[in-house]
Amino acid sequence: MSEHRAPAPDPRDFLSVDADLDETERDVRDAVRAFAARELAPHVADWFEAGTLPDPRGLAEAFGALGVLGMHLEGYGCGGSNAVAYGVACRELEAVDSGLRSFVSVQGSLAMAAIHKYGSEEQKQEWLPPMAAGRAIGCFGLTEPDSGSDPGSMRSRARRDGSDWVLDGTKMWITNGSVADVAVVWAATDEGIRGFAVPADTPGFTANVVHRKLSLRASITSELVLEGVRLPADAVLPGSRGLGSPLSCLNEARYGIVWGAAGAARACYEAALEYAGTREQFGRPLAGFQLTQRKLADMVVDVNHAGLTALRIGRLKDRGLAHHNHVSFGKFANVAAAQRVAAASRSVHGANGITLEYPVMRHMVNLETVATYEGTEEIHALSIGQAVTGVSAFR
Repeated sequence: MSEHRAPAPDPRDFLSVDADLDETERDVRDAVRAFAARELAPHVADWFEAGTLPDPRGLAEAFGALGVLGMHLEGYGCGGSNAVAYGVACRELEAVDSGLRSFVSVQGSLAMAAIHKYGSEEQKQEWLPPMAAGRAIGCFGLTEPDSGSDPGSMRSRARRDGSDWVLDGTKMWITNGSVADVAVVWAATDEGIRGFAVPADTPGFTANVVHRKLSLRASITSELVLEGVRLPADAVLPGSRGLGSPLSCLNEARYGIVWGAAGAARACYEAALEYAGTREQFGRPLAGFQLTQRKLADMVVDVNHAGLTALRIGRLKDRGLAHHNHVSFGKFANVAAAQRVAAASRSVHGANGITLEYPVMRHMVNLETVATYEGTEEIHALSIGQAVTGVSAFR
């Protein structure tokens, strides 16, 4: 019998993670990757350097046409994809830039998901179809200047005044806030924390752009200020009850980060692999030096571990078995892996690694934000600690 020889590993998918994608999931991967290469990658360094997205509405409509806005939601013009397909889309977007994946995550997994899960039928019909098409942009107002990891301590209040609601408060670090048509705002009431669909043109609602960011610069970040914002009774999301409602939405966004971080890691590794093969020192390519090969070996392990973690959690999610602690595990592990890969890739690139001619420094600083939003790495570590010990260290 002739000995069977397995094919050599693909340096860009060493453990053949994508071989376990089904046909639909591969189609999503290929469509988003092609779109990203054509429409996003050639411009993202300029957007990052400028510290903004020059045409967020055009970008929203392009994402809508691609079908990635709320793609994992059912009905109302949404795609109804499975969790893995959505995750693959997040991976391909964040391989270009975390800010671009954030745009899609905030729209679909936060603002749209909140309305889809907790909104009335009228709210769903009003907002979800145009948001899925990118004709309307949403944002999600939970974090406050003095309330980040402890959202239950929020100071924003909503009080009843006759049949109306009146909202007062400030929200901070809100992606897409200044370009949003609707803000899903969370506020404390006498009935507990409730969510509200707040049209951006409501008197008393203002959004101020946060400038001078050193991370996530190809993204629009805002402060939301609500001063006596009067809303009709039907502005409340009727299904929202307590802090669990916004946290459930955050878990959806965190899931996208699990895949997105794997994309950022892959991009940094591939940049290092290409650079090491073409850059020569001492008469040979950097790839021929033992120290460089060790760095590449560490990177390819982290990249593939991240990919396997994302796929496993995605498969669990599609079977209804993904606990929020699984998602915490994924965000905690994959963001840390991506940070290690980005740092090693920057080292391989030498001085060139600090310029926008290469993607690695941009990913490095973006990952500082990714490690913080949707639950800091410390919060996710404590979530995992509680899951394995049965003892909460939060309070």
